[in-house]
Amino acid sequence: MKTPEQGRLLALSLLGLVLFSPPLLLLFDQPGIANFSTLSGIIFLIWALLILCAALILERHHEE
Repeated sequence: MKTPEQGRLLALSLLGLVLFSPPLLLLFDQPGIANFSTLSGIIFLIWALLILCAALILERHHEE
């Protein structure tokens, strides 16, 4: 039987798949400060937020 955290992790994985899709990422492929693309910053930010959310989901399970 699936546990609630497995469902949350699956939803988080699907969210990551959508956030890393090329059409959405290309919206941020514009020159930023000093003509550097903001795309690399957005990719890093999404990656860090997904890891943070996964850690919160897994830690909450261990506290219960």
